[in-house]
Amino acid sequence: MKILITGSTGFVGSALCKHLSSISDYAVVGTGRGALREEFSHLTYFPIDYSQPEPDWSPALDQVEVVVHLAARAHVMSELSVDPMSEFRAVNVLGTLALARQALGAGVKRFVYISSIGVNGSFTEGNRFTEQSTVNPHAQYALSKWEAEESLRKLLQGTSMELVIVRPPLVYAAHAPGNFQRLLKLAATGVPLPLGLVRNSRSMIALENLVGFITLCIKHPQAANQLFLVSDHSDISTPDLIRYIGKGMGRRMVLIPLPVSFIRIMAVCVGKQNLYTQLCRSLVIDSSKATQLLGWVPTVNAEQALVAAGREFINNRASRT
Repeated sequence: MKILITGSTGFVGSALCKHLSSISDYAVVGTGRGALREEFSHLTYFPIDYSQPEPDWSPALDQVEVVVHLAARAHVMSELSVDPMSEFRAVNVLGTLALARQALGAGVKRFVYISSIGVNGSFTEGNRFTEQSTVNPHAQYALSKWEAEESLRKLLQGTSMELVIVRPPLVYAAHAPGNFQRLLKLAATGVPLPLGLVRNSRSMIALENLVGFITLCIKHPQAANQLFLVSDHSDISTPDLIRYIGKGMGRRMVLIPLPVSFIRIMAVCVGKQNLYTQLCRSLVIDSSKATQLLGWVPTVNAEQALVAAGREFINNRASRT
């Protein structure tokens, strides 16, 4: 089976390429904006600029049966655009539709779209998010992913190309980008953190588990035209998350018992409400549909994966010094 993976130089894309390229049943085509940083057997790579209004995907789509679309304009730590929403829509909505139209014309059988749990919202209160939950995207990135989902459904309705949508929560590993990388760096310093009184629950997914689930979605017949919310099948509080990372680093983390209400006030004062939400509020999902319909079981549990991420982060940093 020939598979196209967009965003193959990214965090999830490179891991998926590495995994699929090790399986002799697959011929993998990767695309990205820049040069391929790591060579894999059974992989052909095409550099494609996703920011172009209508890039030509035909060389990458030749004889492809399944597209896994990971490429996206994601969260931007230091936003420089005067109109970020237009930038998100150009890549995440219009770019996705351009690829889907060309894939449909090329006879692709299945389109696996990696969306975001942010489509459902940035936190939960009481009930877990499920595939039936009302959507409530709070951020521009999440809104663009929802618009892409809806546009794909309309485009592919009644066509021969199957659509699979996956909404993962935070994806983590030792080399994860964004806020998880910042948390790893902060934990490595050993500085006391004011999170001792946080009592939340967060659903996350280890990179290894997400790669395994996407691999299942590529071939499983029951995945056709379905939406899935997936996680590690266990929820972790922020204090436990930090303790597991610290355990992998060989550190005993010190968590100061600061009132959560005070943390919230301080976050508002410095314009870091999103960081407060991620660290102190809950976001839990029900991924039982993936288990019941596809028989999916995560490869590793959250504690094992978080300890391993802390250990690998420290080892990688030591090897660079």
